[in-house]
Amino acid sequence: MYTLKDKVVAITGASSGIGLALAAEALNRGAKIAVCARNLEKLLASLPQNSNKGNTLTVAADVSKEADCNNFIQSAVAKWGRVDVLINNAGISMRAMFEDLDITVLRELMDINFWGTVYTTKAAVTSIRENKGVIVGVSSIAGFRGLPARTGYSASKFAMQGFLEGLRTELLHTGAHVMWVSPGFTASNIRNVARSADGSQQGETPLDEGKLMSAERCAAIILNGVEKRKRTIIMTLQGKLTVLINKLLPGLADKLVFNHFLMEPNSPLKK
Repeated sequence: MYTLKDKVVAITGASSGIGLALAAEALNRGAKIAVCARNLEKLLASLPQNSNKGNTLTVAADVSKEADCNNFIQSAVAKWGRVDVLINNAGISMRAMFEDLDITVLRELMDINFWGTVYTTKAAVTSIRENKGVIVGVSSIAGFRGLPARTGYSASKFAMQGFLEGLRTELLHTGAHVMWVSPGFTASNIRNVARSADGSQQGETPLDEGKLMSAERCAAIILNGVEKRKRTIIMTLQGKLTVLINKLLPGLADKLVFNHFLMEPNSPLKK
C-alpha cells in the first residue's frame, strides 16, 4: 500500500475546513506538507501545533491565478526537491437561480474550482509522474449530477472530473495515479462563503452543520483513499444513491433532486 510517510503533500485551500483537516492528518501520517491559501495570516494561525518549518511550507496563493499556482508548486520543489501528492481542495460554491445570476459568479467558480485544479496540476504533474505519486480532486456529488440553484458549482465540478479522468487515462501506465472524491455535505464554512446571485457571500448556511460529517473524518477518508489508490470515493449513502438513481432513472432523479433542494430553508426554488 502507498504510504504518506516522508512524502511531500501539496494541499490547496488549507486555511479552514477540509483543507486544514487534510494538513493536520497528513502531518500525523508522517508527510511533509506544502499548503496554500489566499489569506496567509489565517493559514498560519490555523495550522496544527505539530507543524514546523522542517515539515511545513506555507504559501499565499490565489488558485484562480496561474502564476500563484506555479509559485506554490515550485516553492515546494525548491524546498524538498519534489511533490509526491497534490490535493486540489480549494473551492467555492454558490446558491442562486441561474436566471437571476450575475454571469461573473459562474466565471469565478470556474476560475477557482476548475482552472485552479488545472493550473496547480499542470505545475505538479511532471514531479508526480516521476515519483509515481497521486493527484486528487476534491469534487462533489454536483460533479455527477447537476444541482438546482448551483449551476455554476455543478459545471465546475463536472469540468474538474472530466479533466481528471482524461489525465488519469494519459498517466495509466506511468505508475502515477489520479482520483477524485465526493465528500457530500461536510461541516465547513463553504456554505457561509458561497456566492449569492450578485456575487456577495451568502453569509449563512441552509444546513444544520452540527449534523454533518466532520472535516476531520472527511480528511481521513480522503487520505485513506490516496494510500489505497482508489479511483473515486463517494462518501455518503445519500450521494451513492443519488449517483445510482441518476444513472438508472434520470427522470426520477430530476424530481427527487428538485424536491430535496426545494425543502432547504430559504430555497431559491420557492420563488
